[in-house]
Amino acid sequence: MTMQDYHSRLSDPASRKFETFSYLPAMSAGEIRKQVAYIVGRGWNPAIEHTEPQYLMDSYWYMWKLPMFGETDTDRILAEAEACHKANPDNHVRLIGYDNFSQSQGASMVIYRGKTV
Repeated sequence: MTMQDYHSRLSDPASRKFETFSYLPAMSAGEIRKQVAYIVGRGWNPAIEHTEPQYLMDSYWYMWKLPMFGETDTDRILAEAEACHKANPDNHVRLIGYDNFSQSQGASMVIYRGKTV
């Protein structure tokens, strides 16, 4: 069995792959909707963040408005994510589900990818 090299190089920003999920293809609109429904179904509070592609691996992302405490409408959450993407078209946009009980992130996913420099 041979290992596949994904040709990810720090010197080539277009080839960069970080973390396990960056190797997966982008989610479809239906898959994103299912993930939002999962977050809402677990009772987690959705929040939307964004950052420039070159700062993707930094621990600080910009928060888009306040977390959507108690929001259960999937369409409203997706509309806010799209509004964030339209306001910051070159940035990565991610959706986070905050778990009140464990006081941590229950889920985090990039739903819009910015342009690579």
